Amino acid sequence: MSKQTLCDILGIDFPLIVAPMFLVSNTKMIIAATKASCTGAIPALNFRTTEELRTAIRYIKSQTDKPFGINLIVNKSNIYYKKQLEIICEEKVAFVITSLGSPEETIVKCHEHGVKVFCDVTDLKYAQKVDRLGCDAIIAVNKEAGGHAGTKSYRELLPLLVENCTAPVISAGGVSTGKEIRQMMELGAAGVSMGSIFIATDESDVTREYKQACIDYGASDIIMTTKLSGTPCTVINTPYVQSIGTNQNWLEKLLNKNKKLKKWVKAFVFSRGMKKLEQSAFGATYKTVWCAGPSIESVKEIRSIQAIISDLRAEYAS
Repeated sequence: MSKQTLCDILGIDFPLIVAPMFLVSNTKMIIAATKASCTGAIPALNFRTTEELRTAIRYIKSQTDKPFGINLIVNKSNIYYKKQLEIICEEKVAFVITSLGSPEETIVKCHEHGVKVFCDVTDLKYAQKVDRLGCDAIIAVNKEAGGHAGTKSYRELLPLLVENCTAPVISAGGVSTGKEIRQMMELGAAGVSMGSIFIATDESDVTREYKQACIDYGASDIIMTTKLSGTPCTVINTPYVQSIGTNQNWLEKLLNKNKKLKKWVKAFVFSRGMKKLEQSAFGATYKTVWCAGPSIESVKEIRSIQAIISDLRAEYAS
C-alpha cells in the first residue's frame, strides 16, 4: 500500500487524469488539462502514423511544460507497438498507460528513459502481476468506467487493490464530481482517471451530435455491447444501437470459438468496430454508435475543460 498520490508522482496540483479516449482525445484536450494543473493522456492509436504521434508529442510540449501521457496497447493486436514505444521513450513523455497485454517490456524500456508506467487492470491477480513488474501506478478500471469497463464496482475493486498492492492505485470509472473524487481518495486512491465528462467540451473534435448525446442521455442509458471490438464495451443506448442489438451474431460467436481463426476474427471485429466508432464520432448519420460511460449523468452542457476542472476542484474542497 502506497501513500503516494498522483500529485506526488507527477508534480501536479490536482490528482486527475483526463483519461485517454479512443478517437476522442486530442492534443487540445491534453494541453487544456495540463494548464488546469491536472494531467491527461491520449491513445497512441489516435494517430494514423507513428510520425504523427511524434509530431503530436512535440506540439504538446511546445504548448506546455507540464506532464502528460500516452496510452499504449501492448499486445500483438497493435502492430505499431514497438515503434510507438520507441518514440515515447525518445521524446521522454512523462508517463505511459498500458492496456491489453503484458507491460513487462514497456516498463523496462520506459524506466531506462525516465518514463513512468501506469497499468490498466480490472482484477487483483493482474494488479499484483504488474505490481511485481515494477509499474509506477496501477489504474483500477471498475465496472462504472466508460469503454472497456471492468467487472467489479469501485467499492470492491479499489480497497482490494489498495490493501494488496505496493504501487499507488488510481481509480477509473464512475466519477463525475469533485465530491466523488474526494470519496475515492478517502478509499485510498492516489488519484482518479475521468473520461466521459470531457467528451462534450469545447476542446473535443467529435460531432455536435455526439456531444449532445452526452447531454441528453444519462447513466441509465449506458449499455454493454460486444459488437464493436469483440469484448464488452459501453455505449449510449441510442435507437440505432437498439436496432442492431448488442450481442455478436451466431456466425461471429462461432468463429470466435475456432482456435485457428479466433485471432484473425478478433482483429477483424476490432477493426470494423473502430471504423464504425470513427464514423460516428466525426460524421453525423443516423447510424451512430457513441462510446461513453455512466458519468455522462453529470453532463448538462458543452463547456471548456478549464471550467469543468475548476468546478471539480471547488467541489473537492467544499
